[in-house]
Amino acid sequence: MRKLVEGVLDFRRRLAPSLRGLFADLSRGQKPDCLFVACSDSRVVPNLFSSTNPGDLFVLRNVGNIIPPAQTDEGEMLSEGAAVEFAIGVLNVPDVIICGHSECGAMIATGALVNPAIRDKPKLPEHVQGWLKFGYPSGRRYLGGEVLDDSWAPHDQLSQVNVLQQLDHLQSYPLVKERVKEGKLGLHGWWYDVARGEVLVYDKDQHKFVQLDETAAKKILKVGG
Repeated sequence: MRKLVEGVLDFRRRLAPSLRGLFADLSRGQKPDCLFVACSDSRVVPNLFSSTNPGDLFVLRNVGNIIPPAQTDEGEMLSEGAAVEFAIGVLNVPDVIICGHSECGAMIATGALVNPAIRDKPKLPEHVQGWLKFGYPSGRRYLGGEVLDDSWAPHDQLSQVNVLQQLDHLQSYPLVKERVKEGKLGLHGWWYDVARGEVLVYDKDQHKFVQLDETAAKKILKVGG
């Protein structure tokens, strides 16, 4: 708590004065560049590794960077669906990024829960166990043989597959399908390597995640227009 409180005081002294103009503009409304879906993991800081300012990203964070399918249990309304529809339908963001990461605890647990060969299942709190059911399709997909890059540890391989699975879930929303069909929405899979501080992006042509360097950046921007 001390670090947070002292951080706020430091922000007031050093940073806030230079950002007053930006904050004044943002007080009149927001127009973010994208919906950024990331894990709640404290080591993953989207604004830091994307060098973005307040107002640039509409961020949705949860355990495992998961987007539940539009058709869930009857009567079940989840905040992720509301965030997706608000970002796309109200804010009209032109892009959605789902960003997984290395050493993801949610994926380590999911891999153990769906693997029948692992008898000693992790004992998780009720809400965590219930939430991770939306990651089970990723686990089954990985156990079924889908591997993007076997140079990574098994749980990291699963984490990468999970990004693609959540992109599939995202496309179960009618609004998303409509905007993609109209060419008004781009969907992107990213993956953050915590140990190296590197961002990787999913390359459909190579069917793997590659480093977001100048070459990859040109390809993304060319496709996105």
